[in-house]
Formats: sequence, structure tokens, C-alpha cells
Amino acid sequence: LNTTLVCMIYGFFLLCELCQGRASLECAQCRVTFYCDASHMFADWVGIHEKICPLLVPIRTWTLRGSTGEGRIEMDIKKLIAIARSVAEAKVAEGKHEEALPGVSTIELVPAYLLLAEAYLGLGKLSPAAEMISQAEWVVSKSLDCDHELNHRLHRALGRLQTAKGNFDDASLSFANDIYHAAKAYGLESTVCRYGYFLIANVFAKKGKTLIARSMYKEVAQIWHSHLTKLMQPFLENPEQVEVDNMLQTILDFEQCQSIKEHPLIALLLHCLSMMWFMAGDCVKVSPVTWALAFDTVPNRLHRCLLIGLSLNELRP
Repeated sequence: LNTTLVCMIYGFFLLCELCQGRASLECAQCRVTFYCDASHMFADWVGIHEKICPLLVPIRTWTLRGSTGEGRIEMDIKKLIAIARSVAEAKVAEGKHEEALPGVSTIELVPAYLLLAEAYLGLGKLSPAAEMISQAEWVVSKSLDCDHELNHRLHRALGRLQTAKGNFDDASLSFANDIYHAAKAYGLESTVCRYGYFLIANVFAKKGKTLIARSMYKEVAQIWHSHLTKLMQPFLENPEQVEVDNMLQTILDFEQCQSIKEHPLIALLLHCLSMMWFMAGDCVKVSPVTWALAFDTVPNRLHRCLLIGLSLNELRP
């Protein structure tokens, strides 16, 4: 059967390698690459396809063959990457810049742009961070099929950039969009969504709007407390542990600096942190010496927390 006919029978369509439009042509040699018209087929052929055509067959059909030959596939992928880099450099040197581009559908590059932007923001280099985010924003604006997950990541990066620049109103708007897309992608009660609330709360705190910041911090703390209470086993990967630790510590430090302290919230935060540290295996932070300092503030709640932590610690083999 013709490839296109088979796809129509099973209810799906092949996509063009360059523009991701519906494809009607296939490469006659590898038969695993498809195009919407002859011009895109030719553009891909002179750009890179001629050199990597034989490598694409095993890479794009390995899932049909099971797990055998995975080492060979990995070698082919590395070889393909090396060829693509070499050809792109040659095309740029020859002045054939359009042929060096990865195609109109560069949405796959957005996560890389955002990761670079996050690294630059961490170093305090706002100019290159803004450039990376601008690249990602342009690609997303040109894409007809950008999902909520990617939009959430883009708006979160924009919000962090605006916060670093001191543009708090723009940051609030970006974080609001971040929360909207995160809720669509992961659900309103997800920890991903709640981190957006935390970032907005940080902005309000920087603007001196303490009541709003406290309200949002309280919401974040309650969500995490509920989440951690349900889980009495290690559940966080190390990068997320650090992120959550920093988030809750920031809220705790903010609350403890207030002239009128909200003791139940402080207790909630300390309980939350103690559970997280215990589940992460960091029993030193849950020691009596560490928590005794807070007994005068919220003795009953913390005493319960400490007893739970010590009892569970004694049960460990």
C-alpha cells in the first residue's frame, strides 16, 4: 500500500520535515522522511538530507524493532549530530544561511533557548538572557501548535527577566500568564502552578504590597504542606528539593521579619520543611537542637512535628 494511503486508513497524517504541514511526498531513498511539496524536498536535500539519508532509517524505525541495537542507534545519532554541525558550519561559511537553518518548525529549540536564558539569569547576565528569551518568544509566536507547557515555561522566563530588571508590573503580568498555562497543562492544584503563585508573591513583596504577598505565600505554604503530608517517602529529585527548600525558606524568612508574626503560618512552614528534610534523609536539620530555637514561638505544633520526626528516625534500619 502507498504510505499516504496507509496513514489515511489508520487515521493519522505524515508531516513535512520542514514546515510540519501535511505531507504528500516521501524521500524515495530512506522512505522515512516526508514533505509537503517538491520545493521543501529539494531544500532539505541540498541542505542536509543528502548526507544523512542512510542514517535516518535505523534511527526513525528502531522503536518498531524493540530494544535490540540501541547502542548502534546511539552511535548513528551522534554521527548524525556531527554531520549536521559540520554541514551547518559549511553553509554559513558559504553564505548559504537559509540552508543552515533547521527549518521553519524550530519549536524544538525553545526549551534550549529557555535553559540558556535561565543560566544567564542565574549569572546576572540580563542582556544575553533577554536575547535567548526573545528568540524563544519569536519562535513561539510563529508556531501554530505551541502547547500550554511550553507557553508556561516561556512566560515564567519572561517574568523572571522582568523581575531581575525591576519591571514588576510586567513581571506580574508574565507570571499571571505563566499560571494560566501551567494550570492548563498540569492542573490548578499542581506544584508547578503554585510555584507561579510564589513568584508573583515575590514580586508583590518587592513592591511593598505586604498583605497580598502574605496571602499568596500562605496559599503556597498550605499547598506544599498538604502535598508533603500525603507523602511519607522520598519523592523529590535533588534539583526540586533545592528549589522547594529555597521557596519555603524565603516565605519563612519573610514572615519572621514581620513586626506582627502569623504564628500558625510559621508553624506550617517549619512542619513542611521538617517533613521534606526528613524524607530527603537530612535528619541533621530535623534534630532537637535545630528545632528547639523555634519552640518559644509555636511550641505545640513544632513539638508534634519533632516527635514525629524523631519517632520515624528511630524506626529506620
